[in-house]
Amino acid sequence: MSIPDSHRKRVKHLDIPGHAHELTFSCYRRLPLLEHDRHKVLLSQAIDRAMLRHEFRLVGFAYMPEHVHLIVHPRHAECRVSSLLYAIKRPHAHRVKSGMEDRGDLWLSRLTIRERPGKTVFRFWQEGSGYDRNLVDPDALRNAVRYAHANPVRRGLCQDPGQWKWSSWHHYHEGSPVDPELPTVHGFP
Repeated sequence: MSIPDSHRKRVKHLDIPGHAHELTFSCYRRLPLLEHDRHKVLLSQAIDRAMLRHEFRLVGFAYMPEHVHLIVHPRHAECRVSSLLYAIKRPHAHRVKSGMEDRGDLWLSRLTIRERPGKTVFRFWQEGSGYDRNLVDPDALRNAVRYAHANPVRRGLCQDPGQWKWSSWHHYHEGSPVDPELPTVHGFP
């Protein structure tokens, strides 16, 4: 049974000049679709392209098996979070689907749903725009990045944030060389 549009949960993005955004969005039905490294690498590529095209800075991130944390900052007043999310999620889902088709992946049928009679759609991401919190205070921005970095530890995926490859922790704590499988972190504004 589908839920009418008027009853779906909607997140209102407050695109206020100078505000950073703490974003969280989930995989379809909170399935652990980001357990596969190839899906995470494709996500990193989508994030890099979207940040460049929509002129956002990536302040921090953490990929979890079933959701993503991004902390972003717009470079100018015309930047829109909804456009950024669309530019990340849509191309990423398209590339994942193409890869699944090429490999004959069994997950393809689980993620292809009947939207209405005669129309099916592929869903990698949960519908809607997820969670969005505006951040103004520099301490709140730092805390959001720390929260994202600590999430894999809280979930028991590692003992220390430095053991989790799929976050911006290494950018801030080791100044390690750029990993081509991760998105480019631009740092704090």
